Parts: sequence; C-alpha cells; structure tokens
Amino acid sequence: MDNFKKKSISKFHKQFILNRRIKRRKLETSFTSFFRREASGGILLLVATILALVFANVPALSFLENFWSENITLQMFDQTFEFNFRLIVNDVLMVIFFFVVGLEIKRELKVGELSSIKQASLPIVAAIGGMLAPSLIYALFNYNAGSEATRGWGVPMATDIAFAIGILALLGNRVPVALKVFLTALAIVDDLGAILVIAIFYPTHDIHLTMLLVAGIVFGLLILFNIMRIYSPIPYLLLGLSLWFFILQSGVHATIAGVLLAFTIPSRTDINQVRFYVRAKYLLKDFRESYSSDLKLIMNTEEQDQLQMLSNEIEKVSPLMLRMEHNMHPWVMYVIMPVFALANAGIQFSLNTVNGLFSSISVGIFFGLLIGKPLGIALLSFIAVKFNIACLPQGTKWKQIISLGCLAGIGFTMSIFINGLAFSNPETVEIGKMAILVSSTVAGIIGWLLINRSAPITRNL
Repeated sequence: MDNFKKKSISKFHKQFILNRRIKRRKLETSFTSFFRREASGGILLLVATILALVFANVPALSFLENFWSENITLQMFDQTFEFNFRLIVNDVLMVIFFFVVGLEIKRELKVGELSSIKQASLPIVAAIGGMLAPSLIYALFNYNAGSEATRGWGVPMATDIAFAIGILALLGNRVPVALKVFLTALAIVDDLGAILVIAIFYPTHDIHLTMLLVAGIVFGLLILFNIMRIYSPIPYLLLGLSLWFFILQSGVHATIAGVLLAFTIPSRTDINQVRFYVRAKYLLKDFRESYSSDLKLIMNTEEQDQLQMLSNEIEKVSPLMLRMEHNMHPWVMYVIMPVFALANAGIQFSLNTVNGLFSSISVGIFFGLLIGKPLGIALLSFIAVKFNIACLPQGTKWKQIISLGCLAGIGFTMSIFINGLAFSNPETVEIGKMAILVSSTVAGIIGWLLINRSAPITRNL
C-alpha cells in the first residue's frame, strides 16, 4: 500500500513538473513572438521617421506635408466637420493603436507579468519612478517659463516600446530573457500611465459633460455585453464606434475610447479546455475515418465539414481578447505606427528649431528622458528591493537595471503624441519634436552601449 502511494505521489509530482515546463515553454514562445514583432516594428518605425525627416527638408518632396495638412470639409446631419489627414491619423488610426495597447495591458493583468503582485511589483514601481522623475526634472526647468511651456511636463514621461525592444534585439544573446520581460512589462505600465495623463490633463477642448455622460452609458453597455458573455466582435465594434464619437465630442481625447473599449473585450471563452479537447479528438477521428485516397480534399465534402467544425471549435476556445490582439497587432506595428511617424515626425531643420534646442522646453525634455528615466527607474526599484516589496528579475544585476533605464529614455511615439496635445503653438510643437528626436537618439545609443557592456552572454531566445 505504501509503495502504491509513493508511486502515485511520484507520478503526480512528475506530471506537475511537466505541466509547469509546458506552461513555461508556451509563455516563452508567446513572448518570443511578441518580442520579434516589436523589434521588427521598431526597425520599420525608424525607416518611416527617416523618410519623414527627408520629406520635411527636401523642397521637391514638400507635397507630403501638403497632403497631411490638406483641409477636408464634411457635411453630415446639418453639421459641418472640418479635418485633415493628420487629424485622421491622430484621432482615428491612433485610437486603434491605443485599443491594441489596452488589449496588451489587459492581457498582462490577466495572465502576464502583471497578473500577480509578486510579478507586477517591480515593473509597476519602476514605471512610476520612470514617469515621476522626468516630469519633475522638466518642471524644474520650466516652472517660470510661461503657461505654454509648463504644459509639456507629460512629454518626457513615456517609453517607446517598439524602439526600445528593437535595440535590445540588436544585442541578441547578450540580454537575459528576464531583462527583456522586465522592460516589456515596465513599458506597458508606462503606457497605462501615459493614457491616464492624456485622459485627465490633455483634453482637446472644454469638457462637454452631456457627451461624456452618453459615452459613460455606452461604456456601461459594453461592460454589460461582457457580463452577458457576448463573444461576437460585431456588437463591441459597433458600440465602440459610438463610444469613440461621443468621447471625441466630449473634449477628452478620442484615443481614450480605444483603451476603454479594450478593457470590455471578453477574456473568457464559451467552451473550456476539456470540452475542446474531447470535441477536437472526436472531429479528428471522424476526419481520419472519412479519408479516401480516391478523392482530393477539396472534393471530399465530409472532410471539408470536419475541418470547418474543427476551425469553429478553435475559434470558440480562443478568447476574443487574444484573437483581436493577434489579428490587429501586425496592422498597428507595420501600418499605423509608421504612418503616424510619417505624419508627425517630420521636422524642418531651420535656425529657429536649432536655436530651440537650447530653450527650457528642449532642455527639460532632454534631461527628463536622458537623466530622469534611468534615475527614477533605478531609484524606486532600489527602494522596492531594499524594503522587500519586490525582487530583481532572475539573472540580472543593478547595472543592467540602470542600463535599461537609459534605454527607457527613448520616448518617441507616445512623447510626440503628447507633445502635439501639450503645445498649441506650431513652433513650440516643432521644438518639442526636435528635442524628443535628439533625446531618444542619445538615450538609445547610451542604453545600447551600457547594456552591451553589462549583459553577460546567455542563451538566446
């Protein structure tokens, strides 16, 4: 009897270890896929930025700037709407960008690095430090520089995850997996902080409470859909479109609609793993039995039916949240972000913009990203570890955390976005973009050099 118990316990223990290894491999495979997408997206974003700078400074190619600034008038329901293509990029396409960011945040909160207090504590604390320190440094340089300048405190807060991960990818096997995961989680928390800052501190015009109330009702309906376990994407997308319209009219920036919609997308499924396994096994058995060597697959209606039913079962077991993220992420990385860079990263190099690099705005952004980011991330991380609130990622050292903090000083996409919201003067917007571009470039170079020197050779992903 004792031998039987020992064998049962041993068998259970082996199965437990095997399950943990399978889960770890799945997590690493998923993260590897995510990491590679972000890295390649960062390279494409860099190419789009260079093209935007070329188009902005070569007179023969000025037609691109004219294209983005072309005014369009639309008459609808006795109302006249005026906009241009740059506004479409920033208020429509970027809503999709923020929607995917919201899905990533929700996934991390559900099953990723932010799903437990133990896992999330260090990235959250580090991200808070990486947001507060740059803002404070910017404020120190601009506290008496006028109302226009003081509004830019949110510009140096954000980290561009695509560029940062793209640089880590260049280092290959010199970067431990834990360090890559830490940067990804930190950047996602950083994005959440930037979203809150945009929603609260950078409205597009005076707040329209009636429109905001209607948007709240629509958001409540979306939550109700989730509670009712409605798993079709169509109702969410239709209501999401109305949510975007009412938030746009309310004065809160329209991109917040994307994040709110993402948080209502179901993370559950209508069938569980056991039912899926049994059903899939049954369908595969029928598929094998209906096989005929005399018939091609396209002519065998039985096999076609079995494959279609199996496809339906796979779709049912995959949560709508993951399906949407998987399908839309490539569009965001390879289309929306490069288009955003083409529309917004073009800076005309003139005497005014060069002189603007020495203004308080530029200096605040430069030192905020270059000094504030690593200082805030390292300092709050050290305090958290010292007081046992968190622990360092496995296989990493403090010099690597500091190096990673420098890399987090690449602001770019989100910083340029906030820059356009913070400043109303076109010349100030150009100066801010120039400062972001210079700061992000320097931060990327310094971060790459420091991580390259501090990271040991490890097994590559």
